[in-house]
Amino acid sequence: MQLTLIRNATLLLEYGGQRLLIDPMLAPQGRYPGFAGTPNAHLANPLVDLPVPLESLLTVDAVLVTHHHPDHWDEEAKARLPKQTPVLAQHEQDRQAILAAGFNQVALLDGARLGEVQIRTTGGQHGSDLALAQQGERLGQVCGLLLTHPDEPSLYLAGDTVWHPAVAQALDLAPEVVVLNCGEATFNGLGPIIMGAEDVVRVCRAAPEAQVVAVHLEALNHCVLSRAELAAQLAAQGLTDRVMIPADGEGFCISRTSLGLGVVPLV
Repeated sequence: MQLTLIRNATLLLEYGGQRLLIDPMLAPQGRYPGFAGTPNAHLANPLVDLPVPLESLLTVDAVLVTHHHPDHWDEEAKARLPKQTPVLAQHEQDRQAILAAGFNQVALLDGARLGEVQIRTTGGQHGSDLALAQQGERLGQVCGLLLTHPDEPSLYLAGDTVWHPAVAQALDLAPEVVVLNCGEATFNGLGPIIMGAEDVVRVCRAAPEAQVVAVHLEALNHCVLSRAELAAQLAAQGLTDRVMIPADGEGFCISRTSLGLGVVPLV
């Protein structure tokens, strides 16, 4: 597989012969207001620009949308992606919303097949029980993804979730590569709504054979964990070699080898 972090949770994945765009937020820097009721709400999102030309992201075999929040499926993506692009959504409500945006090939993620790539959804929770009790409608339902292919490492994308029993269940399936949204996005008074450094450590302990990739960092006003802070906490736990923390635009080729997983930076 070739996995490239574009920005935030937006990934470009070449996997099993498929070119997949995941959770596209494609707007230029500063297009949207900061999220109300969160730290640094005066800052406009996204905080940084795309690291690649937008046009390079528009020709793909499918778009995978884990949930319908604007930092995972934004107005720019709706406007710029060709309407005939296949889009996979987590549930019927999201599917209908994407159809209403003019896309004409919209299906559900769970059980989907793209060539020999099999997709399953996994569970999660977009914040603590308290956060969902007070902001449940705003936070909504989220999902993770498990992708498999006979010739590729299995790939688990946890999605926008805190540590949760559903995450532990997904890790019990022994995915070889785990992508975590871990910028510790926070609501004022309600705490984190996605993973932070402690959760990354917990995932590493729960899946000791997996290669972990940390994304959803330094691109939105309410993500309070920096790459440097995450790297320092991982170093203190002896986990530096277990977790890749890519810069925006940075990618890796990850393959199975006789010695385990081989990871080579993309040039």
